[in-house]
Amino acid sequence: MNLKNLVSKTKVDLQNLAGKSIAIDAYNALYQFLAIIRQPDGTPLKDRTGKVTSHLSGLLYRTSNLVEMGIKVAYVFDGIPPTLKKVEIKRRIKTKEAATIKYKKALVEGKIEEARTYAQATSRLKDYMEQDSKRLLTLMGIPWIQAPSEGEAQAAYMTKKEVTDFCASQDYDSLLFGAPTLIRNITISGRRKLPRKPVYVDVVPEVVELNKVLTELEITFEQLIDIGILVGTDYNREGVKGIGSKTALKLVKEYGSLDELLRTSLKDIEFPVDPQRIKDIFLHPKVTDNYSLEWYEPNVEGVVDFLCRERDFTENRVRKALEKMSKGIKEEKAKTTLDAFFG
Repeated sequence: MNLKNLVSKTKVDLQNLAGKSIAIDAYNALYQFLAIIRQPDGTPLKDRTGKVTSHLSGLLYRTSNLVEMGIKVAYVFDGIPPTLKKVEIKRRIKTKEAATIKYKKALVEGKIEEARTYAQATSRLKDYMEQDSKRLLTLMGIPWIQAPSEGEAQAAYMTKKEVTDFCASQDYDSLLFGAPTLIRNITISGRRKLPRKPVYVDVVPEVVELNKVLTELEITFEQLIDIGILVGTDYNREGVKGIGSKTALKLVKEYGSLDELLRTSLKDIEFPVDPQRIKDIFLHPKVTDNYSLEWYEPNVEGVVDFLCRERDFTENRVRKALEKMSKGIKEEKAKTTLDAFFG
């Protein structure tokens, strides 16, 4: 959902988040890793058997960096998607198939940079990737939660209940699930090259506060959902043709609600899906309280056996990443103990 032109964002230094906890939308993060961590020609990292390992590389090194800073992370995995999302899932599959054809063509033509761009759009999360990710997180001492449905809904719920301080995702839909504090770019921060351009940009983490957004836009939470539906969500990808985020904001404020807008000004517009069904997903998502958040020291030898012996990772690099994790855990524990003593 494209709300970036409406919501205000505050840049944040990850170093300042020491002691904070973040519920990360796991699928969102894994897709980022699969898209970005590739060879120059677009080929993902693989082990000797041909299994993709880009997601494991991202999980290990990005998570170890965050833990080294004293940040507590937990990954939230998707469960069964809402029925309305099936159309979007089919659309994504077709998009990836089209990108795969263009990727192979670019490779044959020797257009390496173009091939890499298409390759990033071909990423698919296969069953073994999720299983391997959960296995690695467990060995690293990082908690993961199985959501009953949408991972970002569960992460938003955990943050709303103050179980975690932030939820992390690239998707603004998290706000529509009621996430009070959304942090973006946590899994992709750093220097990135723009596709097909000799230009590099610094991608930095940024925080979006739901209450601040509602106050600045002078709307209610339900009106924000209405705006999202007009612009397009995972459950109605296209939204209403010709209506961008700023126009949607103006219309919702003018008419008060999407219902009233559709009853009057947009009465000739036919939604492929009943907007109320979409709204209900955001207002009443399937979430669970059946989980626990506990962090442990990494099982160093267990991680090394898995990544190096089974998935062909370089042992020296893996051990260094785990050393960083252990260092961060010890420093945060010492700081917490000191704070408790003087508190």
